Amino acid sequence: MFSKILIANRGEIAVRIIRACREMGISSVAVFSEADRDSLHASLADESVCIGPALAKDSYLNIPAILSAAEATGAQAIHPGYGLLSENAEFAALCEKCGIAFIGPSADLIRKTGDKDAARRTMRAAGVPVVPGCDRIDDPSRLREEADQIGYPLLIKARAGGGGRGIRTVNGPDDLKNAYATASSEAQSAFGDGAVYMEKFLSPVKHIEMQILCDRFGNAVCLGERECSIQRKRQKLLEESPSPAVKEETRRKMMDAAVKAAHAVGYVNAGTIEFLMDTAGNFYFMEMNTRLQVEHPVTEMVTGIDLVKWQIRIAAGVPLSFKQEDVHIEGHAIECRINAENPKKGFCPGGGKVSFLHVPGGPWVRFDTALYQDYVVPPFYDSMIGKLIVHAKTREEAVRKMQAALCELVIEGVEHNAELQMEILDDPEFKAGDYCTDFIEKRGYA
Repeated sequence: MFSKILIANRGEIAVRIIRACREMGISSVAVFSEADRDSLHASLADESVCIGPALAKDSYLNIPAILSAAEATGAQAIHPGYGLLSENAEFAALCEKCGIAFIGPSADLIRKTGDKDAARRTMRAAGVPVVPGCDRIDDPSRLREEADQIGYPLLIKARAGGGGRGIRTVNGPDDLKNAYATASSEAQSAFGDGAVYMEKFLSPVKHIEMQILCDRFGNAVCLGERECSIQRKRQKLLEESPSPAVKEETRRKMMDAAVKAAHAVGYVNAGTIEFLMDTAGNFYFMEMNTRLQVEHPVTEMVTGIDLVKWQIRIAAGVPLSFKQEDVHIEGHAIECRINAENPKKGFCPGGGKVSFLHVPGGPWVRFDTALYQDYVVPPFYDSMIGKLIVHAKTREEAVRKMQAALCELVIEGVEHNAELQMEILDDPEFKAGDYCTDFIEKRGYA
């Protein structure tokens, strides 16, 4: 087991990993930007190192500075969290070159699965259902021919990256050239790779993802699904597990497909297989995420399995201590993302000083955050400032528990989206569990 781990991230996920390290008897090293000098993660870690100015490109994306901090502190491993460098194959490769364990899959695996176009081909070959579409488009003159075969509406999608960037909807042939140019340009700017492919736009659909854990000895288990269909501009807002719309027979098929997908690429560590499911219950592979997900707590709540600790154990060469038949989904969990933004003002991101903070409590209520009284939320990073998670025996009870927890949550001095989350929970379509990815859009939110 590692004796010291550096966390190459910030905010609530850095705090989450530091706590896991402490419980495992592992020393932690935090890295922070000048804007995060007073951050909770920098204070909680056993050691902390400033790695640059406020902007992420100069600090949290500064690979030489992070590796230098690891070398200087004697860290044996680096946990990348999610976002930032978590799916950066170059970073993983340099960690390996420096003799530092990367807590995640290998650089080759990140490259293989991060190329969504190549991943689609791999899944097709493995017998995993894939959304109808075409492979990477290198020649724009092929656009019309490929689009006519797929049929409209369709999506032009970046082969790299994530977070909804580099994706454009095409409703007809007149939109093709402009959508291709803007998707490619956005992908090049965001990920340094402008390559795109096309696939059929399925609607209405549900976004269902399967959590997997795979060790170095060929063992792979699926920890069930997370329902992620409440999203705005392809950014998730609320997640729950299990999905209220997935029948047991479909669940088993999706879990089998997820494990099959993991074996197809020889996956190691925690990962997520993302599917789209139509109203008839048919599901299709969408992409694979080679990192911890923001919404991992709902899986932890319903399985009792600590995903962060198992990421660390697997990276250290520890085999899984349980098999698929040992995984049991108990009760229901919901997560609401608390973002520093104002939904009534076009989701304008905000910041400012937390003048008063009250965190909800009670049985099976969890608030993952890096906030504290008088903390100043910096304007340089992602707007998410916390995740409120609840667990109950039934979905109905979980909804009520989340409503009570949101009512109790107080964050003064910073605008946030808790009221929107209350509206979602109170919506008849949400309560019925048959909502799809167009839920927010249908309610007039930009």
